[in-house]
Amino acid sequence: MTAELTPGKKRGLDAVSDGRGVIAALAIDQRGAMRELFSKPMSKNPADVPGDQLVEYKKAVSRILTPHASAILLDPEFGLPASRERAKTAGLLLAYEVTGYDKAVKGRLPRLLDHWSVQRLLKEGADSIKLLLYYSAFSEPEINDIKYAFVERLGAECAALDVPFFLELVSYADGIDGKSSEFARKKPELVSKGMAEFTKPQYRIDILKVGMPVALAAVEGAPSPASEVVYSRQEAKQHFLNAAQQSTLPFIYLSEGVSNETFQFGLELAAESGAKFSGVLCGRATWKDGVAVYVEKGPAALDEWLRTVGTQNIENVNARLQAATPWHAIRSASGATSSAQAK
Repeated sequence: MTAELTPGKKRGLDAVSDGRGVIAALAIDQRGAMRELFSKPMSKNPADVPGDQLVEYKKAVSRILTPHASAILLDPEFGLPASRERAKTAGLLLAYEVTGYDKAVKGRLPRLLDHWSVQRLLKEGADSIKLLLYYSAFSEPEINDIKYAFVERLGAECAALDVPFFLELVSYADGIDGKSSEFARKKPELVSKGMAEFTKPQYRIDILKVGMPVALAAVEGAPSPASEVVYSRQEAKQHFLNAAQQSTLPFIYLSEGVSNETFQFGLELAAESGAKFSGVLCGRATWKDGVAVYVEKGPAALDEWLRTVGTQNIENVNARLQAATPWHAIRSASGATSSAQAK
């Protein structure tokens, strides 16, 4: 049985949800992935992309797109100026982890940002705290036990300060290319096992943020199909339902860098399957195509792109959230107002 929400955690979840209790949030906490996006049109190595360009880009995205979102997820390294540009109606999630992982250390182990704590993130206005964890149920037990203890510690830190804890799970399989058909065949089980593990109460997680349990390009009828179809549409929907049934916690989907059209396709599959997802934290599917516009044509052109294409992208995703299940239908709370009253 999932523990009842405390008042502080409920306040934080209300702040990042829409009036229905659905999380319709925008993610732009990317750091390494953003440098990769910038590096191509700039013809630079990712490490040489100036940090001030990431700051400026995040500010524009926050200013123009948060009126259409229930919240924005940012990082404290480059995103704090953008947090102050968000719409008054949008809540704030802050990331706590170092971007990426150290390839010289086995196991894709998580690391927290130096100079930051949950208390310090709250002082910057965070309504909720997010940790990204690379996870495979098939990794060596000693590797996964390090990760279990790590998440337990962070869950305890968030619980002590009565703030919601979002865990973002990124599935992988050791030695297998994440874009391969082989990985596509393994992904449903990887996602399901991750959700089953971290729904356990010792982690004190409030919302799971997960990838879709199929490789969308490998689904029959996908907008941008892979060279090999791995799942029929019906099989894909069954994988969505199977994964959803592993969790007693509310969960939301991330876009994993796919196109806006492909992410919409995934949300349609989720809705048709009956999976009780509680929203999205959608990143690159909303804003990534604006990077080349910004690099090649400048900030004014980016603003125009965000007002038109970017806004349409986020509204496309919002339209698919009619099928979402409010988080408070899954997590009970004590003594506070409803989401609708809080907004």
